[in-house]
This record gives sequence, C-alpha cells and structure tokens, in this order.
Amino acid sequence: MPQRHSKNNNDLAFFTYEEKRKLGYGTQRERLGKDSIKPFDACCLCLKPLIGPLCCPKGHTFCKECILECLLSQKKDIKRKLAAHEAQKKQEKEEEEEKLILQKAKELDAFDQQNHGAVPQYHDRSGSQYKNGFHGANSVKVTSFEEEALRNMKAFWLPSATPEATVKVDLPSTDTVCPEGQEKLKLKSLFPISFTEETADQKSSKAGNSCSYMCPSCKSTLTNTMSLVAVSTCGHVFCKKCSDKFLVKDKACLECSKPFRERNLVPLEKGGTGFAAHDERLEARDFKYLGSGSGLGLVKPAPKTY
Repeated sequence: MPQRHSKNNNDLAFFTYEEKRKLGYGTQRERLGKDSIKPFDACCLCLKPLIGPLCCPKGHTFCKECILECLLSQKKDIKRKLAAHEAQKKQEKEEEEEKLILQKAKELDAFDQQNHGAVPQYHDRSGSQYKNGFHGANSVKVTSFEEEALRNMKAFWLPSATPEATVKVDLPSTDTVCPEGQEKLKLKSLFPISFTEETADQKSSKAGNSCSYMCPSCKSTLTNTMSLVAVSTCGHVFCKKCSDKFLVKDKACLECSKPFRERNLVPLEKGGTGFAAHDERLEARDFKYLGSGSGLGLVKPAPKTY
C-alpha cells in the first residue's frame, strides 16, 4: 500500500524552497512603517531629537556630540590602518633584502665550490646537482632542495602546520566620510542649524506637549511631509515653498536679514511618513547566508536597502 506524500514530505536530503523561507534563509523583505523611518528633527546616528544640531552639505543632520565622536573614531581608525600599512611595507622590504642576501650567498657558494672544490659536481637538465658522481635514474639520495621542502612542509591536517594566508593591508584613504551619505566630510564643512519653535499660543492649541517647530516665514508647523531648506550662513530652517518664493529671489535670510548666495541653500533630508506616495523606499532587504554545505555557498549576499 503506497504511503501518503504528506507523511514523507520532509525526508529529502536538501532543503526545499519553502523550508528555506521558514528557516529565514536567503533574501528577506519587509515593509517598513512610520515607526521605522527617522523623523526630520532626529539625529542620523543616535536617532534621538537633535541636541546642538549640525548639518553636512548634503542635508544630513547630526547631534554635535555624535558627529564629532564619529569623525574622531574615523581618524583613529585611519591612523591605525596607516600604521599597519607602514609595518607591512617595512616587513616586505626586509623580506626582499633577505632574499637578495640569500641569493648572493648561494651564488658565492656555488662560485667557490666550482673554483676551489675538490669534489666534481654534475648537473642534469633540471639544474639539480649530484656530488661524487652519484646521479642517474636509480639514485635515491635526497637533495638539499628536497630536505628543505620536507623541513618546511605545511600539512593542512595538522593545526600546528596549517599554512596561513597573509592578509595584505591596502593603503587606506585619509578622508573622513559622512556616516549617512558615505561622501567625503570634513569638520569645517559642517554648519549649525536652528529650528524655530512654535509660539505659546500654537502649543496650547495642540494636545501634545512635545516640542514642535515652525517655518519662520509662513508660521506653518514643520512635519515629515514637508521639504525643508537650511541656510548654511546663519543656520535658519525654512520650508521649501518659502525658500522658492522669497529666499531665492531676495538672497537674504527672512529671520536675521543676513545675505547669502544660492549655493548656501541646503535641502535637508526628508522625514519619513510611511506612505509610498512620499517618494520613500519603504522596503528593507536582508540576506542570511546559507553556508558552504548547503550548495549555495558561492551566492553573493544582496545589499541592504532601506
């Protein structure tokens, strides 16, 4: 009597596609909601409300303490990598000099034996030497090359004799990068920004007690749905509509009347709303490696996208 397939559907020697999905292997996709997206007034590093906000030329905002600590750690890492690269270059130079010294010593030894040695030497086509005329197909004498090879033999089955691959340290870049946009970032290119808080009347009309900001020009409350523009010369933040209508034409800040150029207008990074119509990528992808024994060990991981 044949058995039912439902009783033997998990006795295969490999994982099926459905079993891999249930175990969480491969590329996993998940739709992000509003709570998973950073608001406009949060730091890109600590994801908390901005304290002493600084902005980069690409519009990414950071807390002053967070970005200074990040740039300092990058400089320490660059210094460590430069020291490792210099040590590697020094070691390679010493090894090259040692090889030259050994080669010269071998040449001098061969020259001395050829001119002053009493024992004749013979050379075959492969360049190996046989002393005392002992050469031929029936020779069982171990040459010096074979002795050295046996002495330095690496056995992969012995932990103490396993060969180790040398890790080559490339010359690192000396430029610090923005942790959010991965472009070059210097400390002097950061500029402070200041949000205009709402008045007491506007705060009292709202139920929430959280700190909220407004545009200094149109007095509208700033939200994640709005595009914001910061003036790098003074740091005041305006909405995109007021920027296009007044700032671009007047070339002066509406809050402090400080003049600026058009290149000083920096669009800030948008806050997330959780809606696809807001031109946000709301799908997160992550790849879980299957391992070399699964038959998919050579599959390259998919990059993380948010």
